[in-house]
Amino acid sequence: MRKLVCPYCYEEVSLSGLHFQCHGRGSAAGNGCRKRVDENRRQLTGYALESWPTFPANGRAKAGVCPECGAVSRIRACPNCHTTLPTTFGEDPRSPLVGLIGGKGAGKTVFLTVLMHELQHAIRRRFGADTRLIGDQHAGEASTKRWFETYERALFVDKVLPETTRSAIDGVRAPIVFEWRTSRRRLGRRSRPLSSTLSFYDAAGEDMTTQDSVYTQHYLRWTSALIVVLDPWQLPGARGRITVPDNAIRENEPPQEVLNRVTEALRQRTNSGLIPVPMAVVFAKMDSFFDSLGPAHPLMRPPAAGPAYDERAGAATHEHVLELLGDLGADAIDAHLRLNYKTYRYFAVSALGATPDYASNSVNARGIQPHRVDEPLLWLLSRSGIVARTRK
Repeated sequence: MRKLVCPYCYEEVSLSGLHFQCHGRGSAAGNGCRKRVDENRRQLTGYALESWPTFPANGRAKAGVCPECGAVSRIRACPNCHTTLPTTFGEDPRSPLVGLIGGKGAGKTVFLTVLMHELQHAIRRRFGADTRLIGDQHAGEASTKRWFETYERALFVDKVLPETTRSAIDGVRAPIVFEWRTSRRRLGRRSRPLSSTLSFYDAAGEDMTTQDSVYTQHYLRWTSALIVVLDPWQLPGARGRITVPDNAIRENEPPQEVLNRVTEALRQRTNSGLIPVPMAVVFAKMDSFFDSLGPAHPLMRPPAAGPAYDERAGAATHEHVLELLGDLGADAIDAHLRLNYKTYRYFAVSALGATPDYASNSVNARGIQPHRVDEPLLWLLSRSGIVARTRK
């Protein structure tokens, strides 16, 4: 029986073992159920608001009957965390669970907000995809949609830098879940629409500051890929190359210490040999290096946009970042990754596209101009076969 992983609690499930959620309207025989706080959901996802009760049934059936009120429901839910699942859940078993990790002050919140914006606009158009946010509470907001709109408005409308992600309670936080639907050909069959569920677990930088807090991030057991956002300002030779006022640099943790703790946590999955989880290593806030790199530097020229990930350009970017790490005296990062991970790739991105005004905490007057922010996710999606890749 094919096993899947819930995109909300990251626990293994099977289609036949799914629950249904009561809709609360009741049946002709009586009143409906009432909402209540679900302890399973609170403990596994951090969602503490009231929700409709769930009940076990044949998950492969189209509907189930609530044993409390007799209502017939077609709303499927996870049997572990009791979060409702999209109707397309299980269509694509390759759907990735992406852990998004960053050191404190690395720029992860801005990176994620801009990436979510691009998924619903430029990336969606580029791949002819249908995308939508699904799910409930995230980072204190009543829904992931509300969370995204709050941060998106801050950046794109109010033009101010948003607050950082708050630390998870007891190591749990409701992830950000996207549905990605495109027309794809599978195993020689005719093309047909197919949905993939993209789950992003957004770990606060504070959750990466000690080994104990990293161990509480239970989602690391099931993540199929990682995006690790590192602060290039903390690289050994960076201070002489960047155009950032000293008072804007509030953190001083070396990126390798973040990597060391993540690696130690992932070793719980693989005690020996190379860790098989593919890792996109993202150096964010690269706009602060634009002047020192110069307009002719290869990292300043994003690959031509098309309906595929450019593998050749991605490999070249990896080598250029590796060279930059050597120039900055940070080659120990590559030694660590090379000797601990089977697959990793470097990316140099700027979610803002231009240096912000750190004195006023505001976006550059020219607005948001994302620079290569899509490449880490597209690389991971191409490895899962969700988007095509080209080697021209």
